[in-house]
Amino acid sequence: MLIDIGGWMYGFFGPYGGWGVLLCIMLIFLIDALIFPTLPELFFVIGFIYNPTLTFGVELLFAAAIGEVIGITVLYFVVEKIHVPTKIKKIADRYVNFLVVSDERILLVNRVAPMIPFAGAFISIIDSWKLSRALFYIILGCFLKYGVILLMSSFFFTYFNSDAAQTYTIVFVFIVIIVSFIASFLKKKKKLPEKVID
Repeated sequence: MLIDIGGWMYGFFGPYGGWGVLLCIMLIFLIDALIFPTLPELFFVIGFIYNPTLTFGVELLFAAAIGEVIGITVLYFVVEKIHVPTKIKKIADRYVNFLVVSDERILLVNRVAPMIPFAGAFISIIDSWKLSRALFYIILGCFLKYGVILLMSSFFFTYFNSDAAQTYTIVFVFIVIIVSFIASFLKKKKKLPEKVID
């Protein structure tokens, strides 16, 4: 590749090395869950490219899961403290009821076709949802999705030279992001009535 991403990561995090990368990934996933989308898939593989070993990849998985759980839990308790108008709760309920499944399992489907933004807020607003059950599906989904990305990335680095592996890994992640976006769009268009979409 034109840019040595691993070298860039090392230069940016300086003396912190791998721990700095793990902290960065945790913060990226936390921000993604709490504030706004950050393309965590891309940052995850950039972190892996820094040190493309299976051991470091597993550490990245745990950093990602921890960051996401913290972000979702913080947002959940923030929304719990706010008085959410009944009208908004009804809209959220109606939205969720038109999805593939209407309970916490949708958070697992959300990994493939993102349809629930700011999951922590939804977990708080939907009365029938439980935080512990929701977090179970969120963690399971995190390990499944990013585990597959990790395995594919590891495959590229095992059977291709470093530059080619970096290119294939980045291209693979962009394909995952595009497929997720298309799946989300199609699911919303198919499942939701016009009133909910509007």
